[in-house]
Amino acid sequence: MTAKPEIETPPTVFINARLIDPASGMDELGGLLVEDGKIADFGSHLRRNAPEGFAVYDCQGNVLCPGLIDMQVFAGEPGYEHRETLKTASRAAAAGGVTTIIVMPDTDPVIDQVALVDYIQRRARDNAIVHVHPMAAVTKNLEGEEMTEIGLLKRAGAIAFSNGKNSVANTKVMNQVLLYSRDFDALIVHHTEDPYLASNASMNSSELSVRLGLSGVNTIAETIILERDLRLVEITGARYHAATITSAQSIEVIRAARQRGTKLTCGVSINHLTLNENDIGSYRTFYKLRPPLRSETDRVALVEAVADGTIDVVVSSHDPQGADMKRLPFAEAADGAVGLETLLSAAIRIHLSDGVPLTDILRPMTCRPAELLGLPSGRLAKGAPADIIVFDVEKPWIVNREHLRSRSKNSPFDEGKMQGMVLHTMVEGQTAYLYPPAAQAQQYKNT
Repeated sequence: MTAKPEIETPPTVFINARLIDPASGMDELGGLLVEDGKIADFGSHLRRNAPEGFAVYDCQGNVLCPGLIDMQVFAGEPGYEHRETLKTASRAAAAGGVTTIIVMPDTDPVIDQVALVDYIQRRARDNAIVHVHPMAAVTKNLEGEEMTEIGLLKRAGAIAFSNGKNSVANTKVMNQVLLYSRDFDALIVHHTEDPYLASNASMNSSELSVRLGLSGVNTIAETIILERDLRLVEITGARYHAATITSAQSIEVIRAARQRGTKLTCGVSINHLTLNENDIGSYRTFYKLRPPLRSETDRVALVEAVADGTIDVVVSSHDPQGADMKRLPFAEAADGAVGLETLLSAAIRIHLSDGVPLTDILRPMTCRPAELLGLPSGRLAKGAPADIIVFDVEKPWIVNREHLRSRSKNSPFDEGKMQGMVLHTMVEGQTAYLYPPAAQAQQYKNT
C-alpha cells in the first residue's frame, strides 16, 4: 500500500545506466523505459536512445537496479509514534533505496487482529510513499502461548507471520503454528533466540563482555531454537524463515538441514554483516542490538554465507528508539538501531571491503525476498512494477543524525563514513526520492 506520490512523474526513460538485475544475473550498460507505472522496456538499445515524449533521466553510468525490499522494519505505528510512523519510515526508506517495507507486529496494540492489519494498510495508503505490507503476530499479544487466526489474518492482507522480537519458547505451540500455517501456505518468520538463556543479556558472551563487565548471551541460545524449529519443519512441511541468524554455528545448522532435504530460508541483519562486538567500544549504546553483535569470526562467516547463497535475505532490522531509551547505562539501554537509510550503503561496504560481487549482495535485498513474499517487484522485467533505484557505488557521504529522515536517530553508523549513495528512487513509476531534492527540475528534461 502506498499513498499518492508528492511528485507526479511523467513517463520516463533512464539512459546511460549500468543495469543490474540480480534475478537474471544481468549486469550491462543500457537504459530503461517506464510507462504507466511499469517497466515498458529495458536493455542496451536504450543506452543513449530516448523515445520522443518521455522525460529523460541521465544515470551517468551509475547503477540502476530493482528497489530494495526490507523484510524487517519495526515502524512503531500504532502505539510508538514518538519513535517512528509509517510516514517517516517510508521517507527514510525512499532515501535509502528501499521501495517495499514489511512492518513487524511489535506495536501497541500488537498486530494480531484483522482490524489492525486493515488499519496498517489504510494508514500506509494515506501516508506512505513506498509499499508497506504488515506482518501479523503468530501468537496473541506476542506472548507465545495462544495462536492467532492465521487464515483470517492472511486473507485480510498479512504478508507473513512472526512473533516479533520474541521466540515462541513453547514447543507445542510452535508445532501447532507450523501445522496450521501449512494449511494456508503462510510464511512463518521466527526470531531464533532462547528467551531464558538470553534473559538480561546485554551483548555477546565473550572475553570482551567479561572485560566490560556486561552480561552476555552465548550463540548456543540461537542454535538451540533454530535446531528445534528445523526438526519441527521437517515433520510439518511448513514454510519457515529464520529471521536474523548471527553466528557461524547457525550457518552450519542451516547447511546440515538443507543437506537432509529440509526446506527453509534465513535472513541476516546488515548490522551483523558489517559490525562486530568490538564496535561497542566504550559502552556505545547505539551498538546494543538484539540479537547482539557477535565476533569477527561470526561476521566473516555470515558474509561468506551471503556470497554463496546460504543466507537468502538481508534486512535493515530498522528499530527506532528514542534518546531517552538510549542515553542510559549500556545494560539498561534499549536494544535496536535505525537502518533504512543506511542499508544499501552498508551493503556496498561489504562489496568494497569483503569482495562480495554487487549482484550477490543485491540479490538478498531484491528478488529473493520478493520470491519468498510473493511480490511482483524485485526484478527488472517488462511489465513488472517500476520500483527501481539509481545509485552511485563510489560516492562518499557521512551519516549525520540531523539529516536522517527517521524520527529516531539511533544509527550505529552515526558520524560514520559511508560509500554509495542513492540518487533516485521510483515507486510504481513515481519519484519517491531524488538526490539532491532541489535537482528535480534539472534532472528531468522533455525530449
